[in-house]
Amino acid sequence: MTSNPQKPSFKTDRSRLFKDRFAQFGITSGGVMVLVALLLIFFYLLYVVQPIFESAKVEKRVDIALSAEKRYFALGVEEQTEIAYLLDNTGQVDFYQVKGEGAGKLVSTLQTKLDGQITSFAKSAPFLGQYAYGLDNGQVQILKPSFVVTFPGNQRVMKPRLGYPLAGQQLLVDEQQQALKKFAFSHYEDKTAVVALTADKRVIFASYVAEENMFTGELEWQVTRTELPIDGRIDDLLISPDTTRTFVRSANQIYIFDTRFADDVKQFQLLAANEENANLVSMTLLAGANSLMLANDNGEVSQWFEVNTDDGREFAKIRAFDSDKSKHMKVHSEFYRRTFFTTNEKGELGVYYTTSEAELWRGKVTEQAIDAFAISPRANAALLLTGNQVSVFELHNEHPEVTWSALWQEVWYEGYPEPAYTWQSTSASDDFESKFSLVPISFGTIKAAFYAMLFAVPIALSAAIYTAYFMSSELRRVVKPTVEIMEALPTVILGFLAGLWLAPLIESHLPAIVALLLLLPLAILATALGWTKLPKVIRHFVPDGWHSILLIPVVLLVGWVSFAMSDVIEGWMFGGNVRQYLTNELGLTFDQRNSLVVGIAMGFAVIPTIFSIAEDAVFSVPKHLSNGSLALGATQWQTLVRVVLLTASPGIFSAVMMGLGRAVGETMIVLMATGNTPIMDWSIFQGMRTLAANIAVEMPESEVGSSHYRILFLAAFVLFIFTFVFNTIAEFVRQQLREKYSSM
Repeated sequence: MTSNPQKPSFKTDRSRLFKDRFAQFGITSGGVMVLVALLLIFFYLLYVVQPIFESAKVEKRVDIALSAEKRYFALGVEEQTEIAYLLDNTGQVDFYQVKGEGAGKLVSTLQTKLDGQITSFAKSAPFLGQYAYGLDNGQVQILKPSFVVTFPGNQRVMKPRLGYPLAGQQLLVDEQQQALKKFAFSHYEDKTAVVALTADKRVIFASYVAEENMFTGELEWQVTRTELPIDGRIDDLLISPDTTRTFVRSANQIYIFDTRFADDVKQFQLLAANEENANLVSMTLLAGANSLMLANDNGEVSQWFEVNTDDGREFAKIRAFDSDKSKHMKVHSEFYRRTFFTTNEKGELGVYYTTSEAELWRGKVTEQAIDAFAISPRANAALLLTGNQVSVFELHNEHPEVTWSALWQEVWYEGYPEPAYTWQSTSASDDFESKFSLVPISFGTIKAAFYAMLFAVPIALSAAIYTAYFMSSELRRVVKPTVEIMEALPTVILGFLAGLWLAPLIESHLPAIVALLLLLPLAILATALGWTKLPKVIRHFVPDGWHSILLIPVVLLVGWVSFAMSDVIEGWMFGGNVRQYLTNELGLTFDQRNSLVVGIAMGFAVIPTIFSIAEDAVFSVPKHLSNGSLALGATQWQTLVRVVLLTASPGIFSAVMMGLGRAVGETMIVLMATGNTPIMDWSIFQGMRTLAANIAVEMPESEVGSSHYRILFLAAFVLFIFTFVFNTIAEFVRQQLREKYSSM
């Protein structure tokens, strides 16, 4: 009889033990899996971001021996870096295989069409891929090596050919038909121009416009010539691809001419750009032709571009780079990026990037002097001509524009009046200078969260404290679920309403919004004061905990009065146009989708989170603490401030930090309710761009593996760090508060 009752009891105990262990295992496993997931996210972000901080590498691919009987002016390579071409002093162009099993093989030799003896040579900006010969009769012949790809028998075959951008015609630069000793040229779209030094030491700028003969259909060149007034020897000539600027170097002086109008050429500026105890040795234009790169024989390479000054726009020295001292240093630019290379007679090569002010690589690549240099269109290979040999090098330089200083410090970009924090990742131009500063979008994240919390925290905490401590239980059972249901509203709907309804409403009734923010607290305080002055008979009609219902008509009335008086206030105080007043009188820019809109919309989304957690924390304070305080003679307010809030402070602080984390990571509201302008201004009337919104906007259009793509992942990593730091601080403070007030 005694064994039967004990058996079920033993089974029950084992069942509970199993359930406890199973629950413990499940909770532990879930926690571990969450941590593993966070670590995987962390390391995957690092995996994607890490390549942008890798150093540049230069590796030799092959050396190709050339004919000792030829002297070459320049060389180049096609996009796939399979065939290189060299232009010699007789007008011949030799094509060599530089990749694969046939590397070093002469593919073909083509002869340029020339009507005279060659006296000079020039090449265009790298992205144009054009070359030109100057002749003894004052003419110039422009050519462009190209390749025709065919697939006979399903085999890819590249056939070299020579193209002539001017339909094979030669341009007469000097009417006196003097030999051209030096020249520079540009043929881009419908613009063609040449600046040349003749044998009798005249510097001529010639601009050409092609017109089709209506009878023969042939192109006839209308030329405008201007002789440039320059004294002294001529060392270098440059012309921008769009032919608007012409540069002439005479010893240590650089004459800059405005050549936008061929019939009205003006000297724009005279630069004395050499450093003390140094001389200029070469110059070139950076990709985009906005920056002039100057090399001194003391090893300094400086970047100059136009900035606004008191005398107008002028070229100014922006930054300088150190290289090896050389009296024959040459500077070479890439096709599109702001990377440049230095070469000298010692066989040394340097790789630099201007925007990030970075020295990417520098070293000795050959024992001979480097006579000519060329970069591939994709910037993944470089060709060096040294005597009778061509050396091909592989370049690994995928992300030269990314450095810590470029991401987090002010950078002076081309055309900007001063260094700035700027995010502008894309443009319609191929030679666009990418601007990848994370500062403005990180600032925008903090700004959006600040204004959202400024709106949400007072409302949410006040509502939570009143609901948990003062409100009747019947009303609380209605209010609390109602506020928590607000959290279920999709943020895309809130962003949609904020952008299309709230933003225009605030713009057209800005005085009403300001009046509402000022009058509503005063009206509530006045209502409370008036309520205390009423006779007790009237006040007893409203049960304890239901007094908040009385404020509903007050809020509605104040809101209606504020909007009704909006036009009157605007006409009386702001001359009938508050936006114009803000701009003209206060110097403030007003954007329709601004921080005020974001603060209200995102604050509305954050309020339920803060309210729910804070209300639970206040309501969970043991009743014996508050009852004991009241029993000792403390008022309800004293009990609230000195007992309840202190005990609930860990939970209240957690609520605020949870709301902050929600605000920092919010995407759709800031995406739709702001202008997404990455500016750094605390003004409540201007917008911002946040990290989350920036990722959402630009990730779909970024090229996988590009610098832009990886920096967006870096932005996600920064956002991850933000939330991690906030949560860590919140947990630390919460633990400190819990330990401090746990004894109450």
